[in-house]
Amino acid sequence: MSLVSLRGLQFTYGGDPLIDEIDLEIGRGERIGLLGRNGTGKSTLMRLIAGELDADNGVVQHDPHVTIARLEQDVPPGTDATVGEMIEDVAVHLNDSVDGAEQWQAEQAVNRVVSRMALDREATFGSLSSGMKRRVLLARSLVTEPDLLLLDEPTNHLDIDSITWLEQFLSVYDGTLLFVTHDRVFLQSLATRIIELDRGHLFDWPCDYPTFLKRRQALLDAENQQNERFDRKLAEEERWIRTGIKARRTRNEGRVRALKRMREKRRNRRQQIGDIRMRAAEAERSGQLVIECQGMGFAYHPNSSEPPVIDQLDLLVSRGDRIGIIGGNGSGKTTLLKLLLGDLEPTDGSIRHGTRLEVIYFDQLREQIDEEKTVVENVGEGQETLVIDGQSRSIYGYLQDFLFTPERARRPARNLSGGERNRLMLARILKRPSNIMVLDEPTNDLDAESLELLEELISAYQGTLLLVSHDRAFLNNLVTSTLVFEGDGRVKEYAGGYDDYQRQRQEQQRLSTEAQHDVEPDEDSPGQSDQQAAAPETRRRLSFKENQRADELFELISDLEDEQAALNGTMADPEFFRGDSDEIAQATARLKEITESLPGLTTEWEDLEARR
Repeated sequence: MSLVSLRGLQFTYGGDPLIDEIDLEIGRGERIGLLGRNGTGKSTLMRLIAGELDADNGVVQHDPHVTIARLEQDVPPGTDATVGEMIEDVAVHLNDSVDGAEQWQAEQAVNRVVSRMALDREATFGSLSSGMKRRVLLARSLVTEPDLLLLDEPTNHLDIDSITWLEQFLSVYDGTLLFVTHDRVFLQSLATRIIELDRGHLFDWPCDYPTFLKRRQALLDAENQQNERFDRKLAEEERWIRTGIKARRTRNEGRVRALKRMREKRRNRRQQIGDIRMRAAEAERSGQLVIECQGMGFAYHPNSSEPPVIDQLDLLVSRGDRIGIIGGNGSGKTTLLKLLLGDLEPTDGSIRHGTRLEVIYFDQLREQIDEEKTVVENVGEGQETLVIDGQSRSIYGYLQDFLFTPERARRPARNLSGGERNRLMLARILKRPSNIMVLDEPTNDLDAESLELLEELISAYQGTLLLVSHDRAFLNNLVTSTLVFEGDGRVKEYAGGYDDYQRQRQEQQRLSTEAQHDVEPDEDSPGQSDQQAAAPETRRRLSFKENQRADELFELISDLEDEQAALNGTMADPEFFRGDSDEIAQATARLKEITESLPGLTTEWEDLEARR
């Protein structure tokens, strides 16, 4: 039996139904990605499934024993509660009304999830970074061991390391997942089934994300062709009904009734949500030198013992460079941007700017938005007409390029959703001519289509790009070099995008490991006796049993990797999760066991093989 069944579900806030008579079955063990444009009702659907909202029509049927937990999109503000208290608050009500056995079980559940999520139970929630706060919220969702976990934009506000950790954690999670995300790599890694909300209807795609993109495009092309044929037929019938008096006297009444039905059908057709039409107004070219840093350092407290935010950075930014910036939350990425733009002065070294620089800056915190002003007032800044690339445009016409209807454009900024706020920021900055584009986390809250259009705009931009992002696909597709915060103020530049950086870092680690194994002790170096004592052990030949163990490990690891690949292939088939629940549980448990054991076995084999 399905964990959750939706039958004829309908919900509206007014106007067209947000959810229009949809059906859905969620089976045990599935990993479902929920997609749709901003504002199509993805979060609303999750709340309906969780029982937090009542549908206008239709039925939401749960398995009698199913437990559901939902991770909300927004991180709540800090509180005085500790991490342990926040998790205990969810776990079966730890109070005097609970008997001893239940209280002990709840405490054990809290201890398990705190250990599993690597959390400090005594830390105050308000003192944590955004990434750690989201990890605590995930722990609150998991402590009840839910059968169905609903995740609404789980990667928002997370740095890349945190996103990678979450991705790996969920890949071996043995419950059922339904999640919304704009992170294409995250979606591609986890989803085995895609469902899409579009104009109130739900489309079900039992496949992975890349396959979904191809099939969906084919469906949209077919829909457009069908609509074009319908519109041509309607135009022909309209011409017929307007013919002269002689033809009208003999017209077919059945044909007239069919025309009325066609008119009604055309009126009721819900158009696909439009795409953003973005274009960056470009200024004259800057000089060849854009920014040069020599030994640049910055510390908020220069005379304290804490390490600087940036330490001895040498950097040359030339015209047309496209530089990505990555690092953990709070590592100093926004501070680096402010230094490069001249909004902060370095505490060490020097920074030099080139000539004819025209900068546009997308601010991560959206501080450029006045919450009390309308969208029109924020973008127009007192003007009803804008000059874009030398052409005059109405402010309302310009905002429609960013999917703001005249009615939405007159709303205060404080009432906008996250995606709308991002579109407002883009509309505000792209109207200005520039030759340097500085973007600080521009992808948060954008749907996949808008994100891809922004990607196209940046790809076509002829100026210089500085981009802070945690979106790995976005970085791979746009930047030619990457600045990485590596701790203690060290910032290092790598060629290429995120995947290129990962390959270079792994190669450096491999070479460093080999160098440590090959190093010969210096006769005059301090600690010589300790090194000489250790050296024979490092170079000692393997014993007969150790050789046997290395060969056995090689065979075992090969077999486990084959079994892991087979299980992944089996579980990628949606039909698998409609089968026997015991078989699903056994396969999931076995995959988890293999995934957890492989790293240790591989490390042991590598150590033996290095000595051999």
